[in-house]
Amino acid sequence: MKVGFGPISCQRHFADSRTDAEIDAEALDLASDAETLGFDSIWFAEHHFLDDSYLPSLLPMCAAAAARTSRILIGAGTIQAPFYNPLVLAEEAAVVDLLSNGRLIVSLGQGWRAEELDAFDTHGVKLAEQLERTVSVLRTGWSGDLLKDVAPVPVAVRPLPAQVGGPQIWFGSEQERAIRRAARMADGWEGTMLTPSEFGQAVAWILDEMQKIGRDPEGFTFSLHHAVFPWRDGNAWDLIRPHHEYFIWKVEDMTDSWGRTGRPQPIPASTGLDETWLRSLICAGTPEEVAEQICKYEEAAGVEIHFIARLYFPGLDRAIHGEAIHLFAQEVMPVLRKSS
Repeated sequence: MKVGFGPISCQRHFADSRTDAEIDAEALDLASDAETLGFDSIWFAEHHFLDDSYLPSLLPMCAAAAARTSRILIGAGTIQAPFYNPLVLAEEAAVVDLLSNGRLIVSLGQGWRAEELDAFDTHGVKLAEQLERTVSVLRTGWSGDLLKDVAPVPVAVRPLPAQVGGPQIWFGSEQERAIRRAARMADGWEGTMLTPSEFGQAVAWILDEMQKIGRDPEGFTFSLHHAVFPWRDGNAWDLIRPHHEYFIWKVEDMTDSWGRTGRPQPIPASTGLDETWLRSLICAGTPEEVAEQICKYEEAAGVEIHFIARLYFPGLDRAIHGEAIHLFAQEVMPVLRKSS
């Protein structure tokens, strides 16, 4: 099993007094630490115009992470394709791939938040078609061929990426139609906080679609990012619950926070989030329990997976945060790699 770290979102917890510059600097420290601790990949996440300063620009952060590391894969995920000029995206990703010496992975989505889609004026845009067009532009441009129907005049992407043919393109998606599209068009698929059975179903859709079109699944990456928190003292859930709940609540709060200025709002006394549902969105417990829970995903899928551990919790005490990351790297990760 491949094991990644992230995605890092650079969100500001309502009680965090640090500057945005300090929070972004911590993200780069985490990238460096992840490489030192032996993770296979480091990931960053994108959203726009939110009151907690959620990271809105992935490729600059990936370029900075490339400068701080030398081995680890660097994932930009998920870039929402309809928000970007695909030609500009092709050029910028090519430069980041060169800076990283061929370590960039580009994960694409078609957008899902109505507020973001409105802000980027995607009215009338067929989102799936725009995603497919973006993939076509990236692949053609990165191959070195002339792009004849993207700009008023034919253009060629230069410089070319370090990776021949360009970085791997993954799709981040949750609906069956979009997951099957990944089987046809992408180099990998990235799921988000699913149960083992849901993840296994998604993998089955991909394999079924590949069989229909005659595509060999060899080389395709099946990936999942999921919250994890290992803790030795046996009270992992009690310790991480408020921070995990805050992260999930902020996803729910995205619509309400639209247009909100000033500091992020405190979490309400009662979020109304179901306890059982919250616990299904995290692998928490002793290192042994966490490893057992994660291995269930690979068992359900029946294929080797790239598991991306979301060990990133805004507001969590940094000493506790660091200890949990080290516990995962030293006691969970070796078990995962032996399981495959």
